[in-house]
Amino acid sequence: MGHRFEFDPLNKILLMRVEGRLTDESLAELYRTALKYWAATDARAAISDYSSVTEWAVSAELIRELANEEPVVTNPVARPRIVIAPTAVGFGLSRMFQIVGEAKRPLLNVVRTMDEALAALGIQSPHFEPLE
Repeated sequence: MGHRFEFDPLNKILLMRVEGRLTDESLAELYRTALKYWAATDARAAISDYSSVTEWAVSAELIRELANEEPVVTNPVARPRIVIAPTAVGFGLSRMFQIVGEAKRPLLNVVRTMDEALAALGIQSPHFEPLE
C-alpha cells in the first residue's frame, strides 16, 4: 500500500491519496499518520481518496474500532472530511465508518468521485501540492 499527502494552501484542504492493497495494518497506520499532517497544515477540511486502492483487505472490526476512536481532526464539528471510495467494497466500509462514528464526526461524507468531494466542499479549482 502506498500513500501520499498533498495540501491546497489557498483553500486549506488536506488530501490523502491511497493506492494498492489496503489492510488492517496499513489503514490503522494511515489513520494515525494523518494526525501529523492535520497538525502541520491546520487544514480546514480533508479528502481521503481511495480511488486507487486495488484490494480492500480490511475487517469490519477495525472499521468499527477506528470509528469509535477520537477523531484525528481537531474540532471535527467544524472541519469537514470527505472520503472518496468508488468501489462497492470501499464505499460500504467507508459508509460503515461514517455511520458508526457519526456522533464524533458529523461532517464526514462518503462520495464516489473527486468531483463530488470538491462540490461537497464548495471548491472549484484546487491547487494541491505534495507534502513531505
